[in-house]
Amino acid sequence: MATVRIKDHWREQRLFETRAVFATAFIVLLTMMLLARLYLLQVVRYDYYFDLSQGNRFRNEPIPAARGIIYDRNGEVIAGNRPAYQLELVPELVPDVKKTLQSLVAIQLIRAEDVDELLRTIRARRVFDSVPLRVRMDDEQVARFAVHSFEFPGVNINRRTTRWYPNGGLAVHALGYVSAISEQDLAHIDRAAYAGTALIGKLGVESAFEQQLHGVNGTREVLVNAQGRSVERQGVIVPKMRTKAPVAGDDVILSIDLKVQRVAEEALKGHRGAVVALDPNNGDVIALVSQPGFDPNEFADGITAADYRTLLADPDQPLFNRAIRGTYPPGSTVKPVLALAGLTYHLVNPEQHRVCAGVFYLPGVSRPWHEYHNEKHGYVDLDTAIVKSCDIYFYGLAETLGVDRIASFMGPFGFGKPTGIDISGEKAGILPSREWKAKNFKHPADQMWFPGETVNFGVGQGNLTVTPLQLAHYASMMATRGRNYVPRLVTGFRDPSGALHRIAPKYQGELKGIAPEDWERVHHGMVGVTGCGASGCGTAAGIGRAPYVFAGKTGTAQVFTVATNEKYEARKLDERLHDHSWFIAFAPADAPRIAVAVIQENGESGAHAAAPIARKVLDAYLLTPDGKVKPAPAETEPEAAVKPLDPAMAAPAQKQAEVPVLEVPRLHTTRQLRPPGAPAGRGSTRAQLQAALDHRRS
Repeated sequence: MATVRIKDHWREQRLFETRAVFATAFIVLLTMMLLARLYLLQVVRYDYYFDLSQGNRFRNEPIPAARGIIYDRNGEVIAGNRPAYQLELVPELVPDVKKTLQSLVAIQLIRAEDVDELLRTIRARRVFDSVPLRVRMDDEQVARFAVHSFEFPGVNINRRTTRWYPNGGLAVHALGYVSAISEQDLAHIDRAAYAGTALIGKLGVESAFEQQLHGVNGTREVLVNAQGRSVERQGVIVPKMRTKAPVAGDDVILSIDLKVQRVAEEALKGHRGAVVALDPNNGDVIALVSQPGFDPNEFADGITAADYRTLLADPDQPLFNRAIRGTYPPGSTVKPVLALAGLTYHLVNPEQHRVCAGVFYLPGVSRPWHEYHNEKHGYVDLDTAIVKSCDIYFYGLAETLGVDRIASFMGPFGFGKPTGIDISGEKAGILPSREWKAKNFKHPADQMWFPGETVNFGVGQGNLTVTPLQLAHYASMMATRGRNYVPRLVTGFRDPSGALHRIAPKYQGELKGIAPEDWERVHHGMVGVTGCGASGCGTAAGIGRAPYVFAGKTGTAQVFTVATNEKYEARKLDERLHDHSWFIAFAPADAPRIAVAVIQENGESGAHAAAPIARKVLDAYLLTPDGKVKPAPAETEPEAAVKPLDPAMAAPAQKQAEVPVLEVPRLHTTRQLRPPGAPAGRGSTRAQLQAALDHRRS
């Protein structure tokens, strides 16, 4: 029987060899791929993965730049920095952020009411950013955290600097304040630039010049352990770590004179109101006061929600900047500009006397307009009307001028528009006109302009409103005979190298079309307001004689309308319904160095409330400690010698020919009351008016 071979060894051998070749090739291929990958990782991308590996034990920690210091014009520190211990959290190193915050509340290191806001801020930050939880910690709080630190991975105490206001609330509404960066702030700032930064400017100069004050943050490498805490070494190895130094913010130089600011705030203390003092020769803000105020250190250190609610609920509104946001009727302080309008349009004869019998009527109108306190001044001319603040005279003058002339003449003096001061939040006030009324009222009956509204213009009532800053700016323009400078708080910067960069004043031009003798006459009347002369004693004569001659104008602004058949009796009214007290002034009258506007809310007569405050401000600025008038300051250094910091910050010096000219509008005049060829006022030449000023000075 033939043998049958079931197994083919030769075929199996060939199959095995084939498989072995393929397996060997596959193994060799995998080995080559592995070697190629190793070469890529270890050679080609060595630097990349080295940096990643270092990240497992190194952390880049931001070094916040020192915030720029703010000085007054004399070099006194208004806002500085001081060291502080700050509690911070790095989100990526914290297992449970919400639980960690609740645990910190339990040991009284953060407040329970702050947890929700902190959570929102943490979520808005990058996970590797260090987020401040508490801006300032005292020694007891630092010790308490040290005891519990092992319970809080990713939470550390770092040495930082925090904002410090050595004078408390002094000049706070000009200065503003800094506070913790909120979720809303993160929406409009460069988060990388603010990494590790706890505070940001919120109002005033601190906010408007945040970019210059903030500086540029640095970074440093920090060795960390598995829990994310910084350590000095790991084992015996002390690695070399890189550091990029921060660049401090620029110091800011203000125009504020803290001596004058202190006097103004002390004079207004206990009252609601505002004081603004300007240098009429360049627009510098010498003092900017709004009372009551608040202590910005509370915000810098982290104000509690309860304390903030208390500030918001205070009926006196300490957070409200009355100086640039408060709008009030200007009262009789507008009478000088109305007198100037009457003279310029030749619609008033300054020598002509009018009878003040205590009441004024429009032709065909039975409604009376009364003199303040129902006084009767008898026969008054323009000079006496300013000195005595005769309402009846200016009711008639306003009617003669008409609303169109008044609105167009007052506009170039800054009424009805912001002055352009270099901090935000300024209100424009209202300069009413036919066009304004048609635009701002819906019903046709309300859009009509009534003759009685023009009469109210004569005493600064009705819809006309101004801010204290606007009125100080107006007083400044009156002082310099129409020269218009934009008010400013910041006059320069000092960079970290110590170089000083000044900002040139912004000159807006000069009013043209007003005769020098008309300026002289109105100035003469305003000087008469502050003393006694041929027209009798002025409304502000009671504040006493000064070693210098100064011009002024009192004003009393009604808070509510008194019916024609009713009598205003302050003693029967709530204090907040009393009239507002105004006073504007500039001094010295012949070479003005300061212009002031003061309002005391519900202070009644301008002569008795606001005028004494203004006198203290003038004295503080103009007099030496022994009561003598300071010599006039030296001329400002030439702009060519000033190095501008930024073209957007510093206006370039302009040639005189390029300075804009503000023309006083010339409307059609139908009446000519000044006799042809007659001098500007009261039968006097300019030389005679100057002689009267000299006599007043002596």
